[in-house]
Amino acid sequence: MKPTKFFSFVLLITAAACQSPAPKVEQPPLIDRELLFDAPEIAGGKISPDGKFISFIKPYKGTQNIWIKKLDEDFSAAKPITADTIRPIRSYFWTRDGKYILYSQDKGGDENFNIYAVDPLEVPAEGSDIPVNRDLTNLKGVRVFIYAIPYTDPDAIYIGLNDRDKAWHDLYKMKISTGERTLIRQNSATDRITGWVFDWNDQLRLANRANSDGSNDILRVDAKELVKIYTSNVFEEAYPLAFDKENKRVYMQTNKGDSIDLSQLILFDPETLQEEVVESDPLKRVDLGNVFISDISKEIIYTSYEDERNRIYWKDKSFEEDYNLIKKELPNTDVYFTSSTTDENYWMLSASADVDPGSTYLFDRTTKKLTFQYRPRPNIPVADLSEMKAISYKSSDGMEIPAFLTLPKGLEPKNLPVVVFPHGGPWARDGWGYNSSAQFLANRGYAVLAPNFRSSTGYGKKFLNAGNNQWGDKMQDDITWGVKYLIKEGIADSTRIGIMGGSYGGYATLAGVAFTPDVYACGVSIVGPSNLITLLNSIPPYWEAGRVVFHIRMGDPNTPEGKAQLERQSPLNSANKIKAALLVIQGANDPRVNKAESDQIVIALRERGFPVEYIVAPDEGHGFARPVNNMAMLASAEKFLAKHLGGRFQESMKPEVATRLGEITVDVSTVQLAPAETK
Repeated sequence: MKPTKFFSFVLLITAAACQSPAPKVEQPPLIDRELLFDAPEIAGGKISPDGKFISFIKPYKGTQNIWIKKLDEDFSAAKPITADTIRPIRSYFWTRDGKYILYSQDKGGDENFNIYAVDPLEVPAEGSDIPVNRDLTNLKGVRVFIYAIPYTDPDAIYIGLNDRDKAWHDLYKMKISTGERTLIRQNSATDRITGWVFDWNDQLRLANRANSDGSNDILRVDAKELVKIYTSNVFEEAYPLAFDKENKRVYMQTNKGDSIDLSQLILFDPETLQEEVVESDPLKRVDLGNVFISDISKEIIYTSYEDERNRIYWKDKSFEEDYNLIKKELPNTDVYFTSSTTDENYWMLSASADVDPGSTYLFDRTTKKLTFQYRPRPNIPVADLSEMKAISYKSSDGMEIPAFLTLPKGLEPKNLPVVVFPHGGPWARDGWGYNSSAQFLANRGYAVLAPNFRSSTGYGKKFLNAGNNQWGDKMQDDITWGVKYLIKEGIADSTRIGIMGGSYGGYATLAGVAFTPDVYACGVSIVGPSNLITLLNSIPPYWEAGRVVFHIRMGDPNTPEGKAQLERQSPLNSANKIKAALLVIQGANDPRVNKAESDQIVIALRERGFPVEYIVAPDEGHGFARPVNNMAMLASAEKFLAKHLGGRFQESMKPEVATRLGEITVDVSTVQLAPAETK
C-alpha cells in the first residue's frame, strides 16, 4: 500500500530531524602578514656546477644575503658569504667553473647596478665571518648589463656599460678574477645597439638594434661590418634565443607578419636568411612562453606556454620520463627546473601551486631520487589559503578579457568586498599560481580580481596592440567591466569595491578613482604615474632605445594630438573628480616613476581640501625591497582597505615596523613640487 501524502511528509520531517546540521563554514584566522611578506626563510637555491655545494638566499642580520653549504650538509650548517645589511640581495649566479658567485646590487633602489664577485670557499680575513666581496665594476651613476657568460672562458663575463653615454651601453669583456675590462664594441646613438648574441663557442654572431622609428633589426656581426638580416616593425617582436647545436642557425621567437598573431619559434639562418617554423601553441591560444635548451646536447628539452595553467611540451623523452616521475611525487603542483650541475645529472627544482607557496627539491637523474631541500615559507597555514580560478569576461567593446579570481575562503561568494589588483607594465601579465598579495587580501575577506587587460603580453599581438594609446580608455574599461562582471554574477558588493596596484597598476588605480569615480570606494596607488606627460619626459636615459615605442604605444607628447590625448588620460587632470579615499605610496629614488608623479596627485587633492594619505620611503625605488618598509606599507594599506571596504585587518606589528611606518608617513601639508617637475 502506498503511503499517504501526510505519512510521506512525516517521514521527511523525521529524517531531517535525525540528520546532523551542516557544519558552519567560517573564515580561517588572520594570517600574519609577516608570514606572507617577510623575507623567506630560504630562497633562490642553486647547486654548484660541480655538484658539491648548494647556495641560497637567507637573512643575515635581518637582510637577505647569500649563503652556502656542502651538498650533504644540513642547511643549519650553512655559512653566509655576503653581508649587506642595508639592501637585500635578490638574485645571483655561479660562474661556469664554480669558482665565484656573482651578484648585482644598486643603492637605495636607483637601479644603477654594479656587479660583485665573491669566492665562496675563501677563508675570511681575521676578525671577519665573510669572504671579501669585490665590486668588479665599481662605478657610480652607471647601470651595468650582463650580456653573456662564456663557456670557453670561465673567468670572464660580457657586460654593457653606459659610463661613456648614459643612453647606450658599450660592450666589454670583463675578467672576473681582477675586474679588468676590455672594450669589444663601442655603442652610440647612431648604432643604437640594445643587445648582443654569442654562439656556443662564444663567438659574437648577432646584435639587436632599436631604430629611431620604433622598428628593430637583427644584425649579423661580420668581420668588418654589421649586416641587417631581419627586421620587425614597432608592433611586432623578434629576438634570438640561442644557436642550434651546429652553430649555424639560430632559434628565434617572432610574430613578424600580418598573418601571424601568436608568437612562434623559428630556426633562422643568418647567412641564407631562410627560416623554418619549429612550433607555435598547439592549442592556438597564447604566445610561445619558454624554450628550455640543454647546455650539453644544445637541443631543446621542452617548450612551454602560459595559459590558464602552464603547459609543457617535451622534446627530450628521457627528461619527460623524469618529469613524470617527479609529478607523481608532487601532484597538483607546477614544477620548474631552476639550476643544474654542468653534467646535468643533478637538478634543483621548485614545486608550487595557488594554495602552496612552494618547496624546493634536488633530483638525481642517475638514481631518480627526489630529495626535499626546503620550503621558503614553511609556517604559512596552507589549509587556510584560497584557490585561484581562471575566468574571462567581455569588455566594453566585446573583447574577451582573461583574468584570475581569488575568493576568500570560508565566505559565501556573494556580495563580497572586492579589491581589483591590476598588474604593472602594462606590457606584462598575471598568471596562475601562488600570489602573496592575492592570498593576503583574500584572507582579509576580499574577492581579488587580477585582470589581464588589453596590452597584456602573452595573448598575441592583436590583444597587445589593442591597448595602443588606450591608457585610461579601453584598457581601463577592461578593468571596469571586470568589476561589472563580478557585480552581475552577485559576487561583488557594488558599494565596496577597491583598486590597488603598483607601477602601471598604480596608474590604473589613479585612473579608476579619477575617471570612474562612482565605481570605487577607495584606491591604493603604489609608485603609480599621475601625469603621463611628466612620466614620458622623465624616463631614464638608458631607456632611450624605447622612447619612440612609448610614444607610439602610449601617445606622443611632442605632437598636439598626442599631448592632448595624454593630458586627457592623466589622472592628475581629473583629480577634481576623485571622491574615493586614496592612499599613495612612493619610493623616493624611483628612476622609472619619479617621486614627482605621486607628489603631484597628493598636492592636487590637498589643494581641493580632499583627504589623501601618503607614504614615501627615502631608501626605496620602483617598489619596496627592504622588508621593514614593505611591512610598514602593507600594515597601512590593509588598515586603509578595512576602513573603507569593511574587510579584516591585523592590528599588531613589530615595534620596528611601527617606528618605520611613522617615519615614512608624510604630512601632506609639507609636500612641495619644484616648478620644473610640473612641465
